[in-house]
Amino acid sequence: MGLFIFRYFPTTFNSHPVRIPHTTRWYHMASKLMDYFNKSPRIGTLSTADRAGKVDSAIFGSPRMTDEKTVVMGLGKNRSLANLQANPHAVYLIMEPGATLMDWKGIRVYLKVQNIATSGPVLDAFRAQITKMAGEAAGKMIHATVSFQVTEIRPLIDMGQGWEKSV
Repeated sequence: MGLFIFRYFPTTFNSHPVRIPHTTRWYHMASKLMDYFNKSPRIGTLSTADRAGKVDSAIFGSPRMTDEKTVVMGLGKNRSLANLQANPHAVYLIMEPGATLMDWKGIRVYLKVQNIATSGPVLDAFRAQITKMAGEAAGKMIHATVSFQVTEIRPLIDMGQGWEKSV
């Protein structure tokens, strides 16, 4: 249900300004993270849990990082959405295979729901973009847009190297 891939999504979904440190290293890291997260085509898994802790994982290609602290994605009326309405914490995992397990690249992006929109201009714009890229049936399946705050980023295989070296 969540497999929608598209190349561009406007950054107007970020309604929460973020303080931006003024260092060259920070700009490079933020740019590298956003480029990697928004690379297309790509898919990842969104893992959520309900209030009781029952875990679900689903494949998605639609999440977009609109700035270094914000991720937006469209969801159908499904288990992932129900879980996020009950428990705001999630993880989005992106993996790219390598020659050996240690050569695999990827990140784990820890998220917390900031807003769930089931109507309004954000949802309408998201549906229109999905319709344009994946067809009318896919656009009609989108029931809500979810805006997340990025709370932590970890490498796919964490050996203390930091996420920057794992993409």
